[in-house]
Order: sequence, then structure tokens, then C-alpha cells
Amino acid sequence: DMEISQEKEIMVNKICKEYFDEITSLFPEEIKISNLRGRGGAGFPMGLKLQFCRNEKNSTKFIICNADEGDPGAFSDRYLLEHQPHSVLFGMMISGYVTGSEYGILYIRAEYPESVTIVQNAIRELENNHLIGSNINGSNFSFNFKIIQAQGSYICGEETALINSIEGQRPEVRVRPPFPAQKGLFNKPTTVNNVETLAALHYIISNGG
Repeated sequence: DMEISQEKEIMVNKICKEYFDEITSLFPEEIKISNLRGRGGAGFPMGLKLQFCRNEKNSTKFIICNADEGDPGAFSDRYLLEHQPHSVLFGMMISGYVTGSEYGILYIRAEYPESVTIVQNAIRELENNHLIGSNINGSNFSFNFKIIQAQGSYICGEETALINSIEGQRPEVRVRPPFPAQKGLFNKPTTVNNVETLAALHYIISNGG
């Protein structure tokens, strides 16, 4: 009986792995079909950006949410962070699942203390429900969040300058190549996306591209 149960467990694990592998391969395609583009200004296709990071062979990867909203009069990022924080966090988790990343970093404008508090509470809520951390719900997927308050530099709207800032360096634009998907934060594969872009993933995954 013990041998049969072990065989069943191995079979179930194999089926689950094949299922998750299939889902993982479908996610980038659905995002590509949706033609979702970066809403931070560059308009680069998000599906391609995730694919580039996914193709890199590295045990450590990062997903960064650029919430350093510095444009005069801009308010969309703040609205999403304070009224739909879970959509943004879910978008980061999906990005992490697709690319094989276990770390999500939210780079939030220091002038948005309310946003920081609300997002931190949302992260704590996910923790309390065991929806983030190691081996989420018994799966092989692990993901954790960290919030970093931006230091008020407008140039950090550019992804490589933002990465330099997180590393404690001067926020200056890096020469490319290599691109962040190959060598980003701490020279590890990194995907940087805008708040609006990440918040859109929930609808795409739920309803298809």
C-alpha cells in the first residue's frame, strides 16, 4: 500500500509539473497576444520583455515595479497603489512566475507615504494567507516582496538609472547592451515595469489576450 501511495504521489507531482509548465508557457503568449505595452512611456511589448528575462539561465532574477511617479500632475500610479494594490502585486507575481523570479521590488516615490503603507498592508495580507513566501500553496513557486522608497530623482523613471539607485549607486543611465533582462539589478536578469502595466496583467490572465 505504501509503494502504491508513493507511486501515486510521484504521478500526481509529475502531472502537476507538466500542468504548471504548460501554464507557464501560455502566460507569455497570452500577454503577447494582448499586445500589452509598457505604459511608462517607452511602449515596449511586455510579453517580449518577460520572454527575454525568462530565457536567461540564472537562479536569481528580479521583478521591479517602477512606482517613482515624477511627472508633474501625474496621479495614475498613486491611484492604483492605494486603491488596487493587489492588482499590482498580482501582476508582479505573474511576472515572477513567468520569468522564474522569486523577488519583487516596489520602487515607490518617497512623497507617497500613504501608498507605501497601503501596499505594505496588502503584502502583509498576502503573507497572512500564505499567498507569498516559499513554495506557495505547496507549489515550486516562491515569491517575496520588498518596498524601497525612492530618493526623489526624476531620472529614476529610466529603468537602468532606477536599478543603479536601488544598488546604492548614482542614478545614472547605463550603457546598453547588456540590457536589464540579461544583466540588471546586481548583474542578475531583471524586468522593470510600470505600475499601470503590471496592474493590467490580472485582466489578461483572467480573460485571455
